[in-house]
Amino acid sequence: MSLASQTSHHARIWLPKPSLPALALGTLFFMASLTPSLVPRETLVQAVLSGVSLAAGYAIGLVLSSLWSRLEFPHLPPRTKLYVRAGLLLVCFIASAVALWQASEWQNGLRALMDMPPVDTVRPITIAGGAAAVFLLMIWFARLSLLAVRKLSGALARILPGPQAILVAITVTALLFWNIGNGVLVRGAFTAVDRVYAGLDGVFEETSPRPSDPRKTGAPGSLIDWADLGRTGRAMIAASPDQAQIEAATGAPAQEPLRVYVGLNAALDPQARAELALAELKRIDAFSRGTLVIATPTGTGTVNASGQQALEYILHGDVATVSVQYSYVASWLALLSDPEYGVETAREVFAAVYGHWRTLPPETRPALYLNGLSLGALNSELSHNLHDVVGDPFDGALWVGPPFNSPTWTEVTRNRNSGTPAWLPAYGDGSAVRFMNQTGLISNSTEPWGRFRILYMQHASDAVTFFDPRSAWRRPDWMDAPRGPDVSPDFPWLPVVTFLQLGVDMMTAVKPPRGYGHRYSFGSYARAWAMLLDRQDWSEEALDALIAHVAPAEQR
Repeated sequence: MSLASQTSHHARIWLPKPSLPALALGTLFFMASLTPSLVPRETLVQAVLSGVSLAAGYAIGLVLSSLWSRLEFPHLPPRTKLYVRAGLLLVCFIASAVALWQASEWQNGLRALMDMPPVDTVRPITIAGGAAAVFLLMIWFARLSLLAVRKLSGALARILPGPQAILVAITVTALLFWNIGNGVLVRGAFTAVDRVYAGLDGVFEETSPRPSDPRKTGAPGSLIDWADLGRTGRAMIAASPDQAQIEAATGAPAQEPLRVYVGLNAALDPQARAELALAELKRIDAFSRGTLVIATPTGTGTVNASGQQALEYILHGDVATVSVQYSYVASWLALLSDPEYGVETAREVFAAVYGHWRTLPPETRPALYLNGLSLGALNSELSHNLHDVVGDPFDGALWVGPPFNSPTWTEVTRNRNSGTPAWLPAYGDGSAVRFMNQTGLISNSTEPWGRFRILYMQHASDAVTFFDPRSAWRRPDWMDAPRGPDVSPDFPWLPVVTFLQLGVDMMTAVKPPRGYGHRYSFGSYARAWAMLLDRQDWSEEALDALIAHVAPAEQR
């Protein structure tokens, strides 16, 4: 083979000759990936997303082109096809350049909705170069897969008929790459991340000093050692407010709020940790308080500080909260890799606390509520079965930023009242289930709260909640008009691309400031707790004053 022929051969491997559908769809997907979605994107993230989108469009175009040929539909004459390809290349280049130039305006429009400063440029050259590199890498991987299929089918053809050999080769290759990706890479990354977070969990911080009050978990006399709380547990126990701070902020008498946290290292298994949590609650006389909250933490073991503080201010400290850690990793990673991560712990904790609570006299026992953010909301929802509590139900739940695969949230949203938006639905008469967003806007309700109540707090821009696997082939309902106040009107739906955008948004959902995306503010929590607990003593003016006193303006 001559040098020129070798060069041409290698070029076809790395830069395959594009078909017209592949070129057109690849460019369309690339352009669509630059449009705004739910979360503003940084340059590197945008480059990877655009490269994957380009590859997805290109692959679909190749499939369509191959199907056209196999069905023996007519093709353009060679000379005409050459001119059309050249013209299409020029059009695609110009269209891509225009989209890259427009990307800054698209991103700044979304950033303005989230009170974020504008960017001068999204670095179009960097995005284009990064996208091209990702695209070529994915082409190489696809070609490697095809090579494996050819080699394996060739070997199998000695013992199997041709079609059977190809089918078996495709199946074996797919299983091989899936097991490598899911079993080795994904689980390996999951384990590595878990170890990193586990190491961080053991770090002691000066901002979380060991308490001396015996009513505090980890203090002298506690059943749980301070070191066994972990970093997130120590932060929860040491955080404000205390009795004096609550009284200063509210101008009313208050109690010292009670908090119990059990870290992963405190006991060997979920059941033992749940029993330890119950024993600690009994030790500090938590069941004598007016309200008891089971707060299921996020994947990292965090109990949202803003939510915990808001609860304690609203109830003037007359509350006990219990939380048990089940992992170290971020919620979005657990959602993508193992959606039921932490369910066992949540069920053990609920069974232990609820089992003791229901033995107490109804007239003297505390009101019992569930609470969770993100993966904590999902695990909190899955912590019990209806038939286990229907005879003696707990009082309700505040679930914040519920993940897209939360069963109750999904059912209620799907069966919402006609004419109400998917991002803030109304369900029935509002006596049992309500929704709330960061503006204080509440789904319409015609009746007061019933005996049992659930309040969902969610942002329309929260991709953890509004990621939709079906967006790969259908437009999500929450994109219909009117859209949420923090969702860009320039966010279009395009099959596959929107799915990829939302997947990236879910991974970066905590990047926006508080009050947007997957970050929930003290002010939102304060209004949510006041509503759920039906605290008539907290007027809008009183809530505004509390928020102004407790939370700095940039944290509201």
